[in-house]
Amino acid sequence: MFSRRNFFRGAGALTAAVSASAVSRVAMAALPEPVLQTRPDTMAPLLPETGRPYNPVVTLNGWTLPWRMNQGVKEFHLVAEPVVRELAPGMKAHLWGYNGQSPGPTIEVVEGDRVRIFVTNRLPEHTSIHWHGQRLPNGMDGVTGLTQPAIQPGKTWVYEFVARRPGTFMYHPHADEMTQMAMGMMGFWVTHPKVKNPLIDAVDRDFCFLLNAFDIDPGAATPKIMTMTDFNLWCWNSRVFPGIDTLNVRRGDKVRIRVGNLTMTNHPIHVHGHEFTVTGTDGGPTPKAGRWPEVTTDVAVGQMRQIEFVADEEGDWAFHCHKSHHTMNAMGHNVPTLIGVDHRGLAAKITQLVPDYMVMGERGMADMGEMEMPLPDNTLPMMTGQGPFGGVEMGGMFSVLKVRKDQKRGDYSDPGWYRHPPGEVAFEWTGALPQPARFAAEGGQSMPRQTPAPAAEVKVRKPTGHSGH
Repeated sequence: MFSRRNFFRGAGALTAAVSASAVSRVAMAALPEPVLQTRPDTMAPLLPETGRPYNPVVTLNGWTLPWRMNQGVKEFHLVAEPVVRELAPGMKAHLWGYNGQSPGPTIEVVEGDRVRIFVTNRLPEHTSIHWHGQRLPNGMDGVTGLTQPAIQPGKTWVYEFVARRPGTFMYHPHADEMTQMAMGMMGFWVTHPKVKNPLIDAVDRDFCFLLNAFDIDPGAATPKIMTMTDFNLWCWNSRVFPGIDTLNVRRGDKVRIRVGNLTMTNHPIHVHGHEFTVTGTDGGPTPKAGRWPEVTTDVAVGQMRQIEFVADEEGDWAFHCHKSHHTMNAMGHNVPTLIGVDHRGLAAKITQLVPDYMVMGERGMADMGEMEMPLPDNTLPMMTGQGPFGGVEMGGMFSVLKVRKDQKRGDYSDPGWYRHPPGEVAFEWTGALPQPARFAAEGGQSMPRQTPAPAAEVKVRKPTGHSGH
């Protein structure tokens, strides 16, 4: 952590996004010390020491920003700055974020709190912060040129408003947004209810994270900010599998997971082994008459979805985006499909000219998780990570929901791999295999073709085993 004196040495004059009548000179006399965090681990929930009590959230591979109380106002200090973020062991990215990380720290308040956020700009260009989904005075909305002047480099501005409604929100710039969000500038905001709300249930575990994405060339470290669709690193809180922490819960816990999407596409988020209900959006709690059971919910761009379920099935359950290309890491673009192509004879000839030539994709891409071909520095394989039964052929937006009967209440530590009871693991059949038979009740086409199609012959190459040739 930097000291306030060292951090603001040469920072220039203090400028405010609020009028002089809104913040007294006494309150502005000393800024709260900025708290920085660079470790990519999931930090324990921050229990409130001052202000109204609430049940805190746990930010996946993140943390909650501490605050101070100043004459009844909850004060935070955000620092917009270049950061280095480990996406997974073996790869780090040069991003922009807040307080040492991308995404920035989660801000937690209580409905009715008056909050004051000091924002210091340590970027090489101007910025601002938009409080996504909040009801607040127009001049606090954070849109550069429309509701405020830009925060210039070296300057500190102040936002102040009352957290008027409970829910899950986000914050991000509305200044050179294409660059700054593509570089990782975003964060989570949770407003807890002041009193018991009939639409907001008490839960035992409350997780949150943001969906974001980067396009980083293999061997590079800085995202390409002009990319609109062709991203190669799909992240939860700027982490990719196997760098995404597991969600560890006690069997029987009521679990809430809040997911915000600041990528350039939608994400169908899927949980194995349990069904859930969508209990909230960034517009507020979902009316109970409008809830139904799901196992996948689509989170569109700029949206938040809050899901809840009872973790009553013990085990290690996959939790991921259901877009298949979003569960792999870099190296996946512009690779031709070679499934079924017979390389026999050809590969030997090519290796005479290219000694390091390697057959890829003849039987599918699963072998990519085991290949030991050299990669550029600071690059991850497409599929990686080891489970108790071998390689977990996933990357990107993937983690594991770990449900344990003996996980202590409030304990978020990793319990290790699940120990399956005898007879509860799928197994290989070693008996005789019956010959296939044609189904006897086949139907016909409802709209048959009037003119016969020319005969075509397609030869299928069936590999005899994993070794191929």
